[in-house]
Order: sequence, then C-alpha cells, then structure tokens
Amino acid sequence: MFYNILVSVRRIEKVRENKRKYERVTTRAEKAESSEKAEKLKKFGVEPILGSLSDLQLLEDSAANADVVVAMANCDDLRGAEATLRGIKRRFEQTGKVPVFINTSGTGVLSDNSGGLKATETIYDDLNPDQIETLPITQIHRPVDLAIVNADKEGYVKTCIILPSTVYGLSSGRLVDAEIHNRQSIQVPSLISASLDRGHAGMAGEGKNSWPNVEIHDQADLYLKLYDAIVDGKNPALGHSREGFYFGASGEHLLYDLSLHLGAVLVELGKATEKEPTSFTKEEMAKYFGSLDFLGSNSRCVVNRSKAIGWAPKKTTKDLFASLKPGVEMILKTGYSPSFYLL
Repeated sequence: MFYNILVSVRRIEKVRENKRKYERVTTRAEKAESSEKAEKLKKFGVEPILGSLSDLQLLEDSAANADVVVAMANCDDLRGAEATLRGIKRRFEQTGKVPVFINTSGTGVLSDNSGGLKATETIYDDLNPDQIETLPITQIHRPVDLAIVNADKEGYVKTCIILPSTVYGLSSGRLVDAEIHNRQSIQVPSLISASLDRGHAGMAGEGKNSWPNVEIHDQADLYLKLYDAIVDGKNPALGHSREGFYFGASGEHLLYDLSLHLGAVLVELGKATEKEPTSFTKEEMAKYFGSLDFLGSNSRCVVNRSKAIGWAPKKTTKDLFASLKPGVEMILKTGYSPSFYLL
C-alpha cells in the first residue's frame, strides 16, 4: 500500500526512514529561510513545497494531492485548517477514497485560568469523547479542533488530533545533523529565557498549577504509532472524529517544582544567586508572555487512547527536570528566545 503524504510544519522533528508504506512525502515549510533547507530535505526523500500559512490556495491544492495530511504548523490557524480541509474534500470527490487528516493541537485546550494559585481536580481522558466535548469553543485551539471534527462527520475525511503537552528536551537525528530544524520547543524554553533575562527563576502566582509533560522523541513516536495504526487499520482502539483525540503526555509537574529545579541550574551556571523561584510581576508577565495567562494555568490528562494504539513513552517528569541544564546551556549558546505567542 502506497500513500502520498503532505506534512505541514514549522520544523520537522522526525522523518520516517522506512519508505515501504508511502510513495511520496511532501513538506510545506513556513519560514523564509526554508529555500536553503528545502534543498537539504530533498536528500531525505522529501519533496518540499515552499509557502506560508497565508497561502491558502497553495494549502488547498497541496492537500488535494495527498492521501494523508499531517499538520504541525499552527494549531490556531482556522483559515489554514479550512483551506486544508477544502483540498482534502477535493481529493475525496476526485478519487472516491477518504483521505486521513492528522492535525496537531495541544493540551492547552484543557487549560483553566487559575493564575498559578491552585491545582485542579479536573482530569481529561482521551478515551472519553463526551468529556472532551464539554470544552467550550472559547478555549485555545478549540475552534480548529471543532472544524476538523465536524469535517469528519461530513464523511469526506477521517480526522485524528494529536495533543502534545509540555514538550521538553533537545531533538536529535539526521535532520538535526543537517541543520534543518530547530531543536527546542516553546514552553520550557520560554520559561528559561524569561528567567535568564530577570536573573532569577520565575513562576506564575505561587506555581501551584499542574501540567502534563512529554519528551520530544516520545512525542514524535506518537505520530508514528498513530500513522502505523491507521495504515494497519486493525486496532479497535483507533478512533477518528470525536473519538480521534490522542493526548501526548508521560508525566505531570507543578510549575513551582519546574521553576525550583530551573533555579538550581541557574545558580549552578552562575546566572542567579538563589534557586527559590519568585512570582513574575504583572509587568513581567506582559513582557515575557503577553496577554495569555497560560503559564499559570492547569492542564491535566490521562492518555488511555494513545497508549491503547501502542504508544509507550519512556521518559518521566524526572527527565523533564534533568533536561533543564542542557536547555539553559543551549539557550545561552544560541540566544534562542521562543514566545508563548506561538502557542
């Protein structure tokens, strides 16, 4: 069985080296410097398509030529998602075959507004679509999630949504060696960058809020497990549409604990004098994180559906804390300064 696969990305974390299951992989890269990277990608059997998320017709046309679309660029770009769905619908109308759309959302859709002052007892289960459907459309990522689920209900596409949590660690592999993609995620590096700038580990409120976490290679493996399950088609746990949410999480942490471990690293590296974190002021929150009250929110989940399709993450919260020193050293070396605006 051969498939044409379109991967829409800001950066590529992992490319499947086993090519027996697909005929052609194309990647639509967003960044301006992608022309140079596109040439490098060709060496990995990838056919690059240069464009941006604002090129809606290009998005639609590219999706119309794909059996499987994997979107990993911007989980809040509703217009881009709608253009992709239009292309997928054209594919269905032209071939009579139902394409697959694997979209990337995030467990931020589960978040509350606690401001770091308390934890929550609400825990979402990716095997419980009724519970997930209680999330209002006002939640971050939710408008795109709903558009994709509703498209599946129309019958022209089978949709699955992967929801990474706090992704940590430095990615590795041949694409890293080829200097094609960025090695870090957003949330933890954002906290590191802000803490370095103020010379003290910071947190929202009292840091009592809780978030799930997942190591970057474990998260990449979830995409591969889901794709393999779709190709195989025999796993009864494989769901789509409202039953197609797959959480990516293998541990859980309090923001206070994360910031405390970060503080210890900053002291060790001579970038702070005290390890105990302090609360970001209102002005600092606006400076580093904009208007989003994301840093102090709760997001809690269990990953029963993801594990039911064979996903077996290896890393734990202990590994999250251990990743902080290499993360700080990487930011000190590169000056990488991510933004919560990208969430």
